[in-house]
Amino acid sequence: MDTLRKPIQRQPAAIGERSILTRRRFQFAGALLFGAIVPWLLRWVLPGTLVEAATLNGLSGNILAITIAFWMRLSIETYPGIRRAYVILPSALTGHGLVVVWFAATRFPYDRFGLALGFLLHVLWLYLLYINAERGLVRRIAVVPYGAIERLSRIPGVEWFRLKRPRLADSRGCDAIVADFSADMPDEWERFLADAALAGRIVYQVKQLAESLTGRVELEHLSENSFGSLLPARGYFHLKGLIDFVFALMLLPIVLPVMGVIATAIRLDSKGPVLFRQERVGHSGRNITIYKFRTMHELKTRGRPRDELMMDEDRITRVGPFLRRHRLDELPQIFNILKWQMSWIGPRPEAELLSVWYTKEIPFYRYRHVVKPGISGWAQVNQGHVAGVDDVYVKLQYDFYYVKYFSPWLDLLIFLRTIKTMLTGFGSR
Repeated sequence: MDTLRKPIQRQPAAIGERSILTRRRFQFAGALLFGAIVPWLLRWVLPGTLVEAATLNGLSGNILAITIAFWMRLSIETYPGIRRAYVILPSALTGHGLVVVWFAATRFPYDRFGLALGFLLHVLWLYLLYINAERGLVRRIAVVPYGAIERLSRIPGVEWFRLKRPRLADSRGCDAIVADFSADMPDEWERFLADAALAGRIVYQVKQLAESLTGRVELEHLSENSFGSLLPARGYFHLKGLIDFVFALMLLPIVLPVMGVIATAIRLDSKGPVLFRQERVGHSGRNITIYKFRTMHELKTRGRPRDELMMDEDRITRVGPFLRRHRLDELPQIFNILKWQMSWIGPRPEAELLSVWYTKEIPFYRYRHVVKPGISGWAQVNQGHVAGVDDVYVKLQYDFYYVKYFSPWLDLLIFLRTIKTMLTGFGSR
């Protein structure tokens, strides 16, 4: 078997031989059965009837909640670096939560027991499917052998199968087909791709597939978004700003006492100001002053070079590692959000001096500032803290991916992974 790289050892067979448990239609049908029909039928033996208003509304509510959750999962799972186990519970909570809020607002009668049981059975069904059928699944993708396909061989986690002839039967057992649409390929291969699309097979463009699998955009030139524009979706851009502001206001009563405790600990731990302020570049290239809790001792440059001091790990205070590990040092940036300077999620604001240097090295670097900077971002949940020049270059690739695929679903994915990052301390310095 001719492959782009040494085949990856995989536990399940190719998709053509995979269990029905991995098919989306089966998963959705099972969720409707266990999460909606079963709670409704239980009213046959429990107090109440199958046809009373509250029971029927509970059935309709569970069906709607499962549909919303399924749609959310499909939307989020298109992005790289996500395990389905991460989105099962949040999507189910969102779907069922919206239904409960709607019933509470409209005061329609509904079956509380049915809705609660539907949520539990829905989540249990999806986790059982994941554990028994989807965990450790490795995708197998057929590759049309023309154009810029060699970049695919550097992407792990996929078994790449190079096609030898333009026959659909040869790609049987593959999850999808990938090709370089801009390549000059023979007519029979063009017909092969058209036939694959007509047969309902998934056919990817090599550039978009590489971006999707790695979560990075190559820094070759400016990249348009999915609508062919350099500007991200303006409607969502403004809506996101409003959501950021409202969410920050709602969190203030909870965050302020926590910040008070942290400020006291910093004050008792070492001399110096509680907050660290720094000029950074924000939206549209405008300078902003960001706030962080101080986690290092103040510089004392007498007798020692400044650069040496900047590398001195002894400068970190006793409470500093804990604050950095759990990203609590970023909490004061909630005030930057309230000033409409930052977002909860977006590329991290870069220091002014570094931004000037990057702009000289990469002419279109300033395009990064087309969205608001964020407290957490796509680069932070994928890469963590960066130090070397090569790491900085990769970070920019993640940032450009976020700008190109700017959407509420990507923000939701980053939010979910940020929670994990805060709990595990991934990428802290």
